[in-house]
Amino acid sequence: MSHWTVEPGKTRLGWIGTGVMGRWMAGHLLQAGYHLTIYNRTRSKAEPLLQAGAQWAESPRQVAEVSDVIFTMVGFPADVRQVILGPEGVLAGCSPGKIIVDMTTSQPALAVEIAQQAAQRGVVALDAPVTGGDVGAREAKLSIMIGGDPEAAQALRPCFECMGKTIVYHGPAGSGQHAKLANQIVIASQMVALCEGLLYAYKAGLDLQKVLQSVGAGSASSWSVQNLGPRILAGNFDPGFFVEHFIKDMAIALEEARRMGLALPGLALAHQLYMSVQALGHGRKGTHALQLALAAMSGIDWTNRPPVTVSSPWQKT
Repeated sequence: MSHWTVEPGKTRLGWIGTGVMGRWMAGHLLQAGYHLTIYNRTRSKAEPLLQAGAQWAESPRQVAEVSDVIFTMVGFPADVRQVILGPEGVLAGCSPGKIIVDMTTSQPALAVEIAQQAAQRGVVALDAPVTGGDVGAREAKLSIMIGGDPEAAQALRPCFECMGKTIVYHGPAGSGQHAKLANQIVIASQMVALCEGLLYAYKAGLDLQKVLQSVGAGSASSWSVQNLGPRILAGNFDPGFFVEHFIKDMAIALEEARRMGLALPGLALAHQLYMSVQALGHGRKGTHALQLALAAMSGIDWTNRPPVTVSSPWQKT
């Protein structure tokens, strides 16, 4: 990709990681007319994309060999390292001029390391984590936070616009990851507040549908209230974002905070509460499964409540 021009039908894109969010993000690129080659550890999870016209590769390296720009959206920093820097990883298959875009929430230091190793091969690497959950991914309304080469980031804007509505360049390599960690710090305390508020309203004998409608229209409203509040009331704890991935993000943020000499007690508390969610066996549920752990601490079995369906002007389906 010698001139960093991106155009549907001409630019060859690669995608690695077709999980809860990645499958939708890759699908938007495919629908926009880009040639897409994909890889996922479990091929069956990539079948909808293959049926829609994507091509399959047997390894991340093979994806890179036939692509101009390679996107990765995996789970943990160890996965990022293996998928990009491993012997069968993306970088091993890249020739000079190609671009790697890691959209996983990962360690800022790893993003810097990847960018440095890529530069040694004449390759550019961006870190571009996202927020918005499965709803944002499905509706192409993600917020994308970018770090790395500014010219490459600008060149790839047409691709980012296929996946998100808010696209912000934050600075050199690792900056996108730092921005995402700030996002997760904000969400962590919001989720504790949402779950505790609903638990309080339940114990007070209030109509939870009415409570959520009031809160969702007032100053306490948030993305979590509007999107995850209804799921909590319905007893639907399917993942839009896995608890175990959120724990990973908070742990990275706490480590970065220690490195910078910051005290973040709210984040530390939220991390411990989510560890209890995982200990109860809910690590593969959505982050709103915090409700189950907090309810259990008060001797309440939230799953035995009659489910409530919330219908309001602001609720997203």
